[in-house]
Amino acid sequence: MRAVVFAYHNVGDRCLRVLHARGVDVALVITHRDRPDENIWFRRVADTAVELGIPFLHGEDPTDPALAEAVRAARPDVIFSFYYRAMIPAEVLAIAPHGAFNMHGSLLPKYRGRVPVNWAVLHGETETGATLHAMEAKPDAGYIVDQTAVPILPDDTAGEVFEKVTVAAEQTLWRALPAMMSGHTPKRPNRLADGSYFSGRRPEDGRIDWRQPASAVYNLIRAVAPPYPGAFTELAGHRLIVAAARRLPALPSTAALPPGLHVADDRIVAVCGDGGLLHIRTLLEGASADHAAPVTVSALQSIIATAQSREENR
Repeated sequence: MRAVVFAYHNVGDRCLRVLHARGVDVALVITHRDRPDENIWFRRVADTAVELGIPFLHGEDPTDPALAEAVRAARPDVIFSFYYRAMIPAEVLAIAPHGAFNMHGSLLPKYRGRVPVNWAVLHGETETGATLHAMEAKPDAGYIVDQTAVPILPDDTAGEVFEKVTVAAEQTLWRALPAMMSGHTPKRPNRLADGSYFSGRRPEDGRIDWRQPASAVYNLIRAVAPPYPGAFTELAGHRLIVAAARRLPALPSTAALPPGLHVADDRIVAVCGDGGLLHIRTLLEGASADHAAPVTVSALQSIIATAQSREENR
């Protein structure tokens, strides 16, 4: 099997290594350049390609005719996409006579679309996984080759779940390749009507509404916790990022407190709309979690006092 691979991120790194270990002839890797506005906490596929001795190029725009020509010149039997960030045009996919396949970070048909791990955690799912599927013009819509499930534990963050999904992707590809290489690729139905589609998320989507139930607030915190930008709130002109939290049982000292951040029993807590409590284990101040400084109990007390004073003077 001769392949062209579009890849990025940790899933791209691990799946490229699986192809190499299985003896797939990877003729070309196409990956992204790092964005200067992004926290690069993941592996660079360009570095992986260099390590494995595979030619690569940076291809930000898959509609570029030069990119299509590079794929055509590589003469692939198949095309793989492992966390490449752009939709690959149908005319490029058609270059590979034996199909094009994508690794998606969910149990399709659930959570088609962007950032599926974050959405799964946000919605309180207890399971997700990785799915290898055929690529079509419609995103995440082709038949399923194989998939592997992983658990989402009650306190898992999206970053922790993504680590599991990366392993699931590696296992799925490793298991599927022998049949694919022998010309017997499995084809399981991908029933889109039974699933869901979600678009991308922006940092602003991490804004906390303390009026929501504690379960919803906690799921948001877990879904965007570092290395992602973090769930945030604003108080007295300070942008505060909740980087780590845990659910708490009821405390007598918080019974009369309104929704929001507070200091109780010498620790930072949050009261939610249903009266549920969170222990805020790490509170930061800054534009994003990777550019922020810790907020102490005393510092938060000062911020709360300022907010109360402003409210009284209105």
